[in-house]
Amino acid sequence: MTDAADLTVRLIRCPSVTPEEAGALVLLADLLKDAGFEVHRVDRNGTPNLFARWGARGARSFGFNGHTDVVPPGDLGSWTHPPFSGHVEDGTIWGRGATDMKSGVAAFVAAAVDFVTETPPDGAVILTITGDEEGPGRDGTRALLDWMAEKGERMDVCIVGEPTNPELMGEMMKIGRRGSVTFRIAAQGVQGHAAYPHRARNPLHALTRYLNDLIAAPLDQGTAHFDPSGLQITSIDCGNPASNVIPERASAVVNIRFNDLHSGASLTRDLTERAQSVSEETGVTLTVEADISGEAFLTEPGPFVDLVRGVVREETGRDPELSTSGGTSDARFVKDHCPVVEFGLVGRFMHQVDERVPVAEIQQLQTIYRRILERFFT
Repeated sequence: MTDAADLTVRLIRCPSVTPEEAGALVLLADLLKDAGFEVHRVDRNGTPNLFARWGARGARSFGFNGHTDVVPPGDLGSWTHPPFSGHVEDGTIWGRGATDMKSGVAAFVAAAVDFVTETPPDGAVILTITGDEEGPGRDGTRALLDWMAEKGERMDVCIVGEPTNPELMGEMMKIGRRGSVTFRIAAQGVQGHAAYPHRARNPLHALTRYLNDLIAAPLDQGTAHFDPSGLQITSIDCGNPASNVIPERASAVVNIRFNDLHSGASLTRDLTERAQSVSEETGVTLTVEADISGEAFLTEPGPFVDLVRGVVREETGRDPELSTSGGTSDARFVKDHCPVVEFGLVGRFMHQVDERVPVAEIQQLQTIYRRILERFFT
């Protein structure tokens, strides 16, 4: 049996802070080749990615997706054990990536290797592993999916192994995610003396009026599988050091996490139209730029969701909540390729100093993934 916990330790010892590969994908590629997987490096614009398939191209296939890149460790002196030591103590593995998500990758790689070695399926198992999930996300899973389309590779369904459980294994699986869009609003006015406002046009007055209108009422009340959309003002700035000068320019940043009642395009139209209205009324020119990092999506409950949920229930004794909460993940890209759900470890220590994971949870996750593969192919 492949030891997913030991593999987690070896991956943690690769300091693969985005976008550095640091040997993590090489380690996995060697392991998968030895198990009979066809392995390809699919690097794009300096971003490292790995594709591996066991079985025939075009056969019925089950996919896993994950990442080996990690966020920076921060102040090294704040860690109880060095962040890339993979220290093991009292049944717990310590290190950056222990939770998010080298353990998840180790669990599905180990499960896949054991499954195809011990009970070769009538079909294919595909693994897509990126080094760009914690970064911009432009050349990671997107690059892998583009490469797969060019080569005629296909996953029928996919699990993304991100941490999904708030406190206990089996509490939650993700069947969708909210969309995310960031707006940068620029206000162009006319500079002037604060004592003579009639000779100026204050961009801050127009901008704050606009922002107040955005937060005056909720965007929606939520839907069957999604909470209400949320709008947050994250920055307001004018760069003005003088208290007696009306500034010429001001700017703001707004982030919206939205449900399936909206799209990035519909929200962009709405905020742009509101900006135009304020511009006409105030004489201050407001412009809106949008950066859409992901659209809201939902994998409808059905056979695939039921399969994953059933195995999790049997192995943990808990009936996982079907959730769409949290931030974004690479599932937002996979959903354009095939039905996708997310299930992984407890995520309470991810991105924290002293990130850590119990060995027993990794082993349990490996068993869950193995059981899912067995059930899918039988």
